Amino acid sequence: MVVFSGLDRPRGGAYHAFWGCLFFVMLFGGCWVMYQASKSVDYTWRWYRVPQYFYYTETVDVRSEIEGEVTDVATRDNTLLMTVQGSGETATYTLPDGKSLLDEGDFVSMGDVLGTYEKGSPGVLMTGLWITLKVSAMAIVLGIVIGLLTGLARISENPALRWSAITYIELIRGSPLLVQIFLWYFVMGTLINTILSSHGFPQVPSMWFGILSLALFSGAYIAEIVRAGIQSVHLGQMEAARSLGMDYAQAMRKVILPQAFRRILPPLAGQFISLIKDSSLLGVIAVRELTKATRETVSTSLQPFELWIVCAILYLVLTFTLSMFVQYLERKAI
Repeated sequence: MVVFSGLDRPRGGAYHAFWGCLFFVMLFGGCWVMYQASKSVDYTWRWYRVPQYFYYTETVDVRSEIEGEVTDVATRDNTLLMTVQGSGETATYTLPDGKSLLDEGDFVSMGDVLGTYEKGSPGVLMTGLWITLKVSAMAIVLGIVIGLLTGLARISENPALRWSAITYIELIRGSPLLVQIFLWYFVMGTLINTILSSHGFPQVPSMWFGILSLALFSGAYIAEIVRAGIQSVHLGQMEAARSLGMDYAQAMRKVILPQAFRRILPPLAGQFISLIKDSSLLGVIAVRELTKATRETVSTSLQPFELWIVCAILYLVLTFTLSMFVQYLERKAI
């Protein structure tokens, strides 16, 4: 007779059906409470205005830069070409898929509108989302490199490497990320850009100091994750690899790290998700990432409810997508 206890006890279909229904009841109940609460607030919801902050179309006026007569209006490959003949000079204007407001023989002055066309551009939220993706991706890649090298140095027998790694890890983990961003931007950024300017080189944009601060911050935590993952592999694995004639680097690359990789994936995913959310702090150094773009849009449109909800959903999409990707890597690594 098999005796089950605790989590080993099998659950029937009725058990899962009951708790599954309870979950959806709580979910819809929470949504209903939020809806009722929003109705009690004196606020006009304008969701129809949100799409323009992702992609908008504007009407562009093409103006004459000279004074003269319109001598030719022709269409070529869905592009309208208009030629203006002035006194001793000729100018041709292009209206992609546009419409002309003048005909041949019409006289124009400088600054007159010749025609218009529609031009689509990414909205402020789409631009901020792209910057968040770019900053996070660069910081993750650089953080992995820094964390891997620091993690290996952390377990090295070389005192200089080990003590340097410990110092870096403790310094970074012992201070807030916001303070580190300020230090990199206002202190190191000022020093570096001053030196570059004195030698005639262009200055480093603020975004790169933000990426470096995020990478160094996450690298310290990744280093400890890597160290714990390596040390979780049984010591006999290294001894077996060395007995087969491998040197330390080969054993680490071919035997230890592949086994440690499967164990450090879950905590690495959590660190990467935190890094994406921490990128919202870069707005304090004028990096127009998603949070700063949303804050600017709220101040001009006076739509705090809709825009902050959309901002939260976009961050959720980013972090959930990354979480699903890491889970896919975990299944492939098993």
